[in-house]
Amino acid sequence: MLITLKAARVNCGYTINEAAKEVGVHMQTLSKFEKDSSKMPLSLLKRVAELYHISEDNIFFGNENEFIRTLRKK
Repeated sequence: MLITLKAARVNCGYTINEAAKEVGVHMQTLSKFEKDSSKMPLSLLKRVAELYHISEDNIFFGNENEFIRTLRKK
């Protein structure tokens, strides 16, 4: 099951500010990747996946709006 970065963060109970601080990036940086994770550096991906307790394989990579459109088609 794929999940967006934002959904993973919310499921873990983190605010955007808390999660950004935990992984060592600015809140705006993490917010940008939540909207489009297609260019997220691998090193940050690993930190985020560990923080959210999810496998990297379960993270949707791409534009959040595309993910939503795909779900609506199902």
